[in-house]
Amino acid sequence: MAEPEVVDLDLTIDDLVPKSPERLAEEKKESGNHLYKFKNYKGALAMYEEAIKLCPENAAYYGNRSACYMMLGMYKNALEDAQKAVALDNTFTKGYIRMAKCCIALGDLSRAEQAVNRASELGGVDCASNERKAIKSLQRLHEDAQRAMEAGDYRRVVFCMDRCLEYSPSSSKAKLLKAECLAMIGRCQEAQEIANDSLRFDSFNTEAIFVRGLCLYFEDKDEQAFKHFQQVLRLAPDHKKAMEAYKKAKLLKQKKEEGNEAFKMGRWQQALNLYNEALTIDKNNRKVNAKLYFNKATVCSKLNQIKEAAEACTAALELDETYVKALLRRAKCYMELEQYENAVKDYENLYKIDKSKENKQLLHEAKLAVRKSKRKDYYKILGVDKTASEDDIKKAYRKRALVHHPDRHAGAPDNERKEQERRFKEVGEAYEVLSDPKKRARYDHGQYLSDDSSGMADFDPNMVFQTFFNRGGQQFDLNGGGGFKGSAFSFQYG
Repeated sequence: MAEPEVVDLDLTIDDLVPKSPERLAEEKKESGNHLYKFKNYKGALAMYEEAIKLCPENAAYYGNRSACYMMLGMYKNALEDAQKAVALDNTFTKGYIRMAKCCIALGDLSRAEQAVNRASELGGVDCASNERKAIKSLQRLHEDAQRAMEAGDYRRVVFCMDRCLEYSPSSSKAKLLKAECLAMIGRCQEAQEIANDSLRFDSFNTEAIFVRGLCLYFEDKDEQAFKHFQQVLRLAPDHKKAMEAYKKAKLLKQKKEEGNEAFKMGRWQQALNLYNEALTIDKNNRKVNAKLYFNKATVCSKLNQIKEAAEACTAALELDETYVKALLRRAKCYMELEQYENAVKDYENLYKIDKSKENKQLLHEAKLAVRKSKRKDYYKILGVDKTASEDDIKKAYRKRALVHHPDRHAGAPDNERKEQERRFKEVGEAYEVLSDPKKRARYDHGQYLSDDSSGMADFDPNMVFQTFFNRGGQQFDLNGGGGFKGSAFSFQYG
């Protein structure tokens, strides 16, 4: 039988003696450092945790794990480890620097400053200089935001908080202040998303609940908003903003409902007064105020205050540019005010939103009104209503033609004489069109008479005058009975 092979295990005495916890912990730390160097932070974290289990009183291991948590964005965990590190070794400078970094990331500037000061005591005035600069920048941004908040400049607050979050990405305070101001400027969806993220980590976060309530209030969801404000006040009875918002929401709802009730009862002026009162309660509630302005416009129309109704619709649309009812009512007001081009713009926007046959017809009518408004108003020239009879038109022509006839102004200065000739011609044109049923019908439908076969381009007002007055058997002479000497015209009364 063959001899068994001898295997050389190359063992040393160290391999035969069990390793101490301290040595094993140091090996785990070194493995963690290697993984950290190659940005494998989760792997490094696991190694540091094993090292801490083996040697739970080693400040450096907590410091390393703190650094790892920071790279993973887990600043609360990182802060706990940094605090544990300096508790074990109050001369651990890196531990204080990490504490400062974590506090800055979490938005706790007071504790960050304390940590920076302690690090400077241990490591010199230049120690933690970057952290000190960051704290100063954040303090300036918060002061700027406070001034903007007091001035009601919510967009500026949002800007400041965005800059703060570059330094403090885990600051719940900065995120929720930004969310509150986003709600104030009408960006409720973004505000709600921020509040919901905060509530996932802390379901009793009163600021997040308040922001959600504020968004619901601004979206005209009264009952849900009330529940959120009430919940905030149960958790924090002295929450000033929630208390003020709750009071405003209740009062606004009350005034709006009172106005609606007065409107239903036909008490127009009372309804108008109540809507005006409601509009003074909270200028930041854009959605509700848009509805109030529309309600006001409706009441003004009932009171025949058309200009005021159009202005109220404009105010509503400034708050909500997609408010179809306000757009439609304003267009109708513009039609009544004879501001036809403005009406066309509104109907065009309305038709883009809703391409219905009704809206198309309204747009067509507005465009037709524009065409009519740009030509001569023959009814106005003769001084008659659009419903004037044939007899009314004849009487009006007789009167106006005699007033503006050039012979009556032959001795007047050139500019006055030319003006009277122009008016005389317009009166003749007006009569020529309105006395002919077919031409009048085309005119009433907005057709340009210069484009048809009526011959208005070659129109002769003197011919119309002679035709009108040289009727019947009795002759009328301008030189007699108040006529002008040297008149070229003699005519008979019809």
